[in-house]
Amino acid sequence: MAGSHHISRRDFIKLATITVGGAIGAVVGIPSIVYLVDPALEAGGKEAWIPLGPLENFQIGQPILITFVRSEVNGWEKTSTSHGVFVVRKNETEVMVLSNRCTHLSCRVNWDADKQMYICPCHDGIFSPEGEVLGGPPPRPLDRYEGEALKIEDGVVKILFREG
Repeated sequence: MAGSHHISRRDFIKLATITVGGAIGAVVGIPSIVYLVDPALEAGGKEAWIPLGPLENFQIGQPILITFVRSEVNGWEKTSTSHGVFVVRKNETEVMVLSNRCTHLSCRVNWDADKQMYICPCHDGIFSPEGEVLGGPPPRPLDRYEGEALKIEDGVVKILFREG
């Protein structure tokens, strides 16, 4: 028999076992690997538009502290972090939004209505109503949300919040 291939029963069983075992391994293994690796590849919400409230809720010239919580997923670990901003309505159509984190060591600043300034309780950093440094160790003004990171949409003040 020229050109015919003969395979022994033992070799056929080995080949069949390897083929079926490989197929079962692929059916079980590939989804398992995807399940284990996928959470580590996901980018948890690094930036998002955060609604701070209707413009009409903010009095002109009065800083109002707004807090919100952002959750981040890193693999299988979910962490929630509280953030805050001061919203200051400048006039009928304009607002200024300042971070409530001191630029020295990220302590949360407070608005002192009597002194008309933001004060950091950690190291006595002092900021003007516009967020400029007036005293203490802060190296720069309070971070601002402005330009493309601030909008009033359908009467609601929103900021583009970026982690970090």
